[in-house]
Amino acid sequence: MGNFDLLMHGFAIAITPMHLMLMVGGVLMGLVVGVLPGLGAPNGVSLLIPLTFALDPTSAIILLSSMYWGALFGGSTTSILFNIPGEPSSVATTFDGYPMARSGQSTRALTLAFMSAGIGALIGVVVITLLAGWASKFAMRFGAPEYFAVYFLAFAAFIGMGSAAPMKTLVSLTTGLLLASVGMDTVTGEIRLTFGLNELLSGISFLVVVIGLFGIGELLSTVQEGLRFRGVASKIDLRDVLKTMAELPRYWATTIRSGLVGIWMGITPGGPTAASFMSYGIARQASRKGEPFGTGRPEGIVAPETADHSAGSCAMLPMLALGVPSSATAAVMMGGLMIWGLTPGPMLFATKPDFVWGLIASMYVSNLIGVILVLATVPMFAALLRIPFTIIGPMIVVICFVGGYTVSNSSFDLWLVLVFGLVGYLFTKLNYPLAPLVLAMVLGHKAENAFHQSMILSDGSLAIFFSNTLVASIMAIGIALLVLPKTLQLGSRLRRRVPVE
Repeated sequence: MGNFDLLMHGFAIAITPMHLMLMVGGVLMGLVVGVLPGLGAPNGVSLLIPLTFALDPTSAIILLSSMYWGALFGGSTTSILFNIPGEPSSVATTFDGYPMARSGQSTRALTLAFMSAGIGALIGVVVITLLAGWASKFAMRFGAPEYFAVYFLAFAAFIGMGSAAPMKTLVSLTTGLLLASVGMDTVTGEIRLTFGLNELLSGISFLVVVIGLFGIGELLSTVQEGLRFRGVASKIDLRDVLKTMAELPRYWATTIRSGLVGIWMGITPGGPTAASFMSYGIARQASRKGEPFGTGRPEGIVAPETADHSAGSCAMLPMLALGVPSSATAAVMMGGLMIWGLTPGPMLFATKPDFVWGLIASMYVSNLIGVILVLATVPMFAALLRIPFTIIGPMIVVICFVGGYTVSNSSFDLWLVLVFGLVGYLFTKLNYPLAPLVLAMVLGHKAENAFHQSMILSDGSLAIFFSNTLVASIMAIGIALLVLPKTLQLGSRLRRRVPVE
């Protein structure tokens, strides 16, 4: 009941004319970000952060989170109408969404996707509402060793549970930690990894890195792939929308199952992309006889969309309650909070309840706004995609460089945007994950400071990380997540290779 009272207070903060306008504007900008290939939610959010400096933190985070939801919806639009996923998490939606649209059922496909996305987001926000108070109270028991253990757990989970090869994830994490250590050490005062460049004394802005990695890097990949638009009819028939909404209850089992997958992958570092693929695979295995998946099966749209948005919502919980983002977009938002002078973690709930519960309440409202706006604007964004990429591409480049320059009004940052754009392109081509790099950049300073403080408390003994039940349990879980998943995979492969006598 305490959480319910706080949520009602959050609605009083969120449902104001100013915040409602920000939600509508954020969702619309997110739809553009999701629709246009080469952008994406992390880059869109990072480009928008400098524009939020004039707003109070509550208004700013409502705008950023609304843009995030809009980007997820926009990625589904292009997946279904053009077979082009605007977001990586929308790839699985193309498998059945595009075939259904090609068969003349574009309204049905879009409605299934958007309503499932709205339901998935609602599931995720309800979980945040129920668990936020408990998570913050639990985290109040944390000191420096416990916080370092949590950061270790986050890094270990990315390595052990990520879809990429462990060594590639480790390289990405290490790169992020190195970038986070550039500049002056806040504990010892030493200058590190500046190579004599005065511009690096204050460190490397994670916003500049993110704009390069996700903006220029994705754009280079898109250009190399030779983008071609193959659109289908994009009119929305209200009667078909209502008919499809009445059809949704028959897929209740797929919805619940995919929502649970999204909750798990959102709270852990799996993320929306892994959740959408996993739920699609589970739905295919659990399906009854009928049309094969990949030909326009409704469950093939419901499953990935529900899991995608459920995971996207739940990724906010560990970021707010523990200060540990579980996705690239959550990491960018966390960086924004730190720029505004807010420290994500348990004290945020105690010191800034208006901020936290205003954000949670806005998630309910902005996702409802997202469902309505995306249905209303499908024809407009479908027409936008028919603009030649030779025009859209340069516009994206200009947006990225303007965003990189406005971070600190430094021309040196423009070179960094270009350098990290090339790094992002190489990482993508070589299948190195980018999310761990962003995570390490955001958490690098916090993990290093927690480690330093722990060593001071213990006179340099690592035994402090196993000195009580809580910190020892977290470290044990981290070690288990680091070792067990890949060990089980190796054991499974070896069993398959052993010939049966």
